[in-house]
Amino acid sequence: MPGETLLNERYELVAQQGSGGMSVIYKAQDRSLGRMVAVKILRPSLTKDPSFLEKFQQEARSVAVMSHPNIVTVHDVGSDGATHYIVMEIIEGQDLKKIIRTHGALPFDRALSYSIQICAGLGFAHRSHLVHADVKPQNVLINRDDIIKITDFGIAQAVTDTMPQTRSDVVWGSPHYFAPEQARGEKPSPASDVYSIGVVMFEMFTGRLPYVGTSQRELALAHLQAKIPLAREFNPNVPEVLSNIIAKVMSKRPNDRYKHADQLGHILQQLRERAKAPQRPSALGPLPGESRAKPPATGLPSATAAPRQGIPGPPVTRSGTPIPAPRPTVSATAPAAQPFQPAPSAAATDDSAIPMPPNPLFNRDGTLNLEATGGYTSPFMPQRQEKSSGIDAVTIIMILLAIIAVAGLAPLYLFGVLPALT
Repeated sequence: MPGETLLNERYELVAQQGSGGMSVIYKAQDRSLGRMVAVKILRPSLTKDPSFLEKFQQEARSVAVMSHPNIVTVHDVGSDGATHYIVMEIIEGQDLKKIIRTHGALPFDRALSYSIQICAGLGFAHRSHLVHADVKPQNVLINRDDIIKITDFGIAQAVTDTMPQTRSDVVWGSPHYFAPEQARGEKPSPASDVYSIGVVMFEMFTGRLPYVGTSQRELALAHLQAKIPLAREFNPNVPEVLSNIIAKVMSKRPNDRYKHADQLGHILQQLRERAKAPQRPSALGPLPGESRAKPPATGLPSATAAPRQGIPGPPVTRSGTPIPAPRPTVSATAPAAQPFQPAPSAAATDDSAIPMPPNPLFNRDGTLNLEATGGYTSPFMPQRQEKSSGIDAVTIIMILLAIIAVAGLAPLYLFGVLPALT
């Protein structure tokens, strides 16, 4: 009864908070330190095996040395007669399973935040060479500050290693979250935890489990053989890239998933950053599962970009059609084009600027230098004007034509007269 049970003259059990296939959890008073704690008492069916107890204590010590904001802190592990227990920090809140049952599919930001926190806690454990082996919403606690706290490290792993014949009745009492290799009886790995995270994410974003069955056998076969469902099919509000990531995490083969929770957490963190600032070009490259290629950022405004304020646009008609600008006309008598000279730099804006050398293609008066161009002329370049002489050129041409005509008629006359004389 609450208030009447005292473990090792130190932990006074106040009230039962929950129970599962492996343990019963109590809220207790730590008389030595004067604080409230959570005491998890193992069920007698587990503590009868000495090898399990040894493995459990070993796992509990490994968890006790871990210090992470997303992992429930283990304070103590011990026994009082036949009662074996583990003492942890108490979490004022509720588990993730109760939240999903109450609200269904969670809002995108909230579910993504929970997923990232779960990956952070399990990623830390994986770096410490620990596998949870029983990741499910019931073992994910959420405090009043909306901070994730993962619990029940060590117990499932101890059962898996020492009591494989009983895990289907004890550990897998709700086999909706274990990986296909666990269903085959293989030892779980960090990739197995990643698979379970994927199932938890699927449930958070859709409000339902990916696989259902009337028995453990049906569920095991579904994990092993059934087609991987897409979260987007049950909740169209789930982004396509996130739906594909969850499907990758739930791959049948461990090698097709992320090997550690840290890898998945890194991808989800990138996704959250993009969701917060979608207009900013990302330098992180495409996310896994992102099917649509995005155009590279050029830094140039688009063709449909609105003109900046203060800069007038082109003239338009009343109907809004732009009036084309008139084409410049070029006249053969236009003044000579001046050679291009670059604008002076900031360091050459004073009297010390070096003048540009004269262009040899042009004379001093601006006309084209025919000798420098090899005789090439352009109709757009003014030609050198020759000085007029005293005799008109047309007159000279007429005189030359008359002389040529007379010279040409003389032979005809001679040949025409001689035959007449004969």
